[in-house]
Amino acid sequence: MSKPEFFVTPGYGQQFRDRLHYSQAVKIGNRVEISGQGGWNDELQFPESLEEEIAQTFRNVERTLAAAGASWEHVVHVNSYHVGGFPDEVNETISRLYRLYMPNHAPIWTELGVEALAHPDMHIEIRVTAIIP
Repeated sequence: MSKPEFFVTPGYGQQFRDRLHYSQAVKIGNRVEISGQGGWNDELQFPESLEEEIAQTFRNVERTLAAAGASWEHVVHVNSYHVGGFPDEVNETISRLYRLYMPNHAPIWTELGVEALAHPDMHIEIRVTAIIP
């Protein structure tokens, strides 16, 4: 078995590492697992609109994958966690972004409603698994 390599997302990732003592991604062999990413910026602020929060979450997933040498094209599994239910805007935005970020494949996806996430302004968190060929 390969030795795990841990990665910190440039920008906000070091704050989480220092304050909460966890990494944003781990790579074992050709498999990359990332911790849940939210729609925050590097100052840990959230956008006003749910659509923009989801879009920023996708960008943060992309940044975290890149830190470990992967990208959305390698994603095979997505878990998304949602506060506030599933208004049409949620699935419409996520589906649109799936097609944008992964035009050549459709990953498996588990979508979960939760009571709360780590920050009171968070409405979505996304965690993925990627396999690098």
